[in-house]
Amino acid sequence: QVHLMESGGGLVQPGGSLRLSCAVSRGMFSINAMGWYRQAPGKQRDLVATITSGGNTNYADSVKGRFTISRDNAKNTVYLQMNSLKPEDTAVYYCNAQQVRASVYNYWGQGTQVTVSS
Repeated sequence: QVHLMESGGGLVQPGGSLRLSCAVSRGMFSINAMGWYRQAPGKQRDLVATITSGGNTNYADSVKGRFTISRDNAKNTVYLQMNSLKPEDTAVYYCNAQQVRASVYNYWGQGTQVTVSS
């Protein structure tokens, strides 16, 4: 079992920055990939960014060049640095951990609200 705890959300003006953190309850060596997803009111949950155990990253087109995902294995933490924020980035952001064994296991945090507004 993997437990995830997000932090760092809040209210920010357009053009501003935030850094989200996701604390992982166990060593990340057992996790194949970590990711951030977001869900705006009335919409589905969408991929924002992922990072594999090998450090390979993937981003949604809407955030490329503005957001950066990173991981600190020593701290069991994954980060999402968000710059040049736009009102359309407003959503609840969820951390995800994926383990691939005989089956694929997905774990989710409780989410953190990000609101971009003037």
